[in-house]
Amino acid sequence: GWNTAKETYGSFPNNRGKSAFFNDRATSVPFLIRFCKSSFSPSELFAGSNTGINFEKYDDIPVEATGQNCPHHIDSFQDVDMGEIVMGNIALSRYTRPTPVQKYAIPIVKSKRDLMACAQTGSGKTAAFLLPILSQIYNDGPGEALNAAKDNGKYGRRKHFPISLVLAPTRELALQIYDEARKFSYRSRVRPCVVYGGADIGQQIRDLERGCHLLVATPGRLVDMMERGKIGLDFCNYLVLDEADRMLDMGFEPQIRRIVEQDTMPHKGIRQTMMFSATFPKEIQILARDFLEEYIFLAVGRVGSTSENITQKVVWVEESDKRSFLLDLLSATGKDSLTLVFVETKKGADALEDFLYREGYACTSIHGDRSQRDREEALSQFRSGKCPILVATAVAARGLDISNVKHVINFDLPSDIEEYVHRIGRTGRVGNLGLATSFFNDKNGNITKDLLDILVEAKQEVPSWLESLAYEHQHKSSNRGRSKRFSGGFGARDYRQTAAGGTAGGFGGRGGRNQAAHGGTRGFGGGGFGNFYTTDAYGGNYAHSQVDWWGN
Repeated sequence: GWNTAKETYGSFPNNRGKSAFFNDRATSVPFLIRFCKSSFSPSELFAGSNTGINFEKYDDIPVEATGQNCPHHIDSFQDVDMGEIVMGNIALSRYTRPTPVQKYAIPIVKSKRDLMACAQTGSGKTAAFLLPILSQIYNDGPGEALNAAKDNGKYGRRKHFPISLVLAPTRELALQIYDEARKFSYRSRVRPCVVYGGADIGQQIRDLERGCHLLVATPGRLVDMMERGKIGLDFCNYLVLDEADRMLDMGFEPQIRRIVEQDTMPHKGIRQTMMFSATFPKEIQILARDFLEEYIFLAVGRVGSTSENITQKVVWVEESDKRSFLLDLLSATGKDSLTLVFVETKKGADALEDFLYREGYACTSIHGDRSQRDREEALSQFRSGKCPILVATAVAARGLDISNVKHVINFDLPSDIEEYVHRIGRTGRVGNLGLATSFFNDKNGNITKDLLDILVEAKQEVPSWLESLAYEHQHKSSNRGRSKRFSGGFGARDYRQTAAGGTAGGFGGRGGRNQAAHGGTRGFGGGGFGNFYTTDAYGGNYAHSQVDWWGN
């Protein structure tokens, strides 16, 4: 156990030997408790495949970058200096080369530019913002945030000042981003933390007590923590909104404004702000201007995930026939294939789960009324294949990365096309093949035209009855420009280009503000590439440093 602990943590507290540390009960017992709670092996942390058989076709995906002085994209991870810790963890993650969104987003973020990125689901957006942010944190160190935490701790207030904040709309997505952050901060002094509703707030506060440099949070729980005086955003230099279009809709917007505009977070232009999603409607882009300054809009086409990797089927099924049709589909797919079934309501999810259970299927469900423990257990059973059928509401539509989902079934079609795009994106991720089947009937008339546009653009088979319905609905639908949102293979276009009647910028150019972040030059890394794997270094070789920024 000691060897594992020493290998994981790099060195023991206060750089003392094993025997002296072990004999000091006051120090060793809390350390062992923390180690047992947080222990993991590299094989566990970096487990899982990351690409499928069609990954090579990602190079054919069209990309547009608009805005003033766009930095040039990279072709490999070695084209940009992200430091030995990040590069080592990229290798441990078995990432061989960047996906399109990573090729463009990484140099943009490294250039200290604000970013609005619209990229297809399953394209590696999480790594696209975590890698450059962690690289910059390693390089700059904690700076003023460390001193503020120490000064604050003198008075027993124990407020924590994260350097980076990632906001996510759902608990499951927040946990997923946190797990990715653990990967890329492996063997470094950076501590990622996660806070979300539905879980024990006391445990989350205790986790924060161990230090927090990169915080992943859902808005509601973060506001709660801020009002309790546990988290301060005074030195938050990096702000990320994942699934930003949902984060900025009317449901989340007040909380986002409370966090970003009405507290102590540095203003736009001082902090660096990044937004990522698979869909960016024009109205959301206009709203996002309040949080961004001189941003670059990155549009990564959905070619890889909608035309070649996901086969989309739309079938006419009356409400009374849906359950029997679903049983036929499940029988054809096979009981062991991971199948995600989307319904509109929480009550409907429970009812459908009961029905499938009575029919002999191993299934589980996830929705907003289930406890966090139940939701995590359901996802775990689904991922492991113990329950290969997951009935879900929209809570599972965004961001969740579950390997090898073979079939997504829209038992109930959503009311807007953005939700449809996110739902079917749960399959066919990062080069894997997938199938999406949607049940359509008279209740779904409002999505007809947009659904037709998606199928035509992705070169999918279009039923003749859907074309007829789309023609009938066209003259009486206000449409609000939705059918144009996905034109040209992109999940959105930079609305500034339409407004200006031209392009404000393109590829190339190495501009950017290069604005300095808070903090000094002492980094989280350091030392040679080989040193940060040794047992006398914790994310780097500190043997020659008299005083590091922890005060040791």
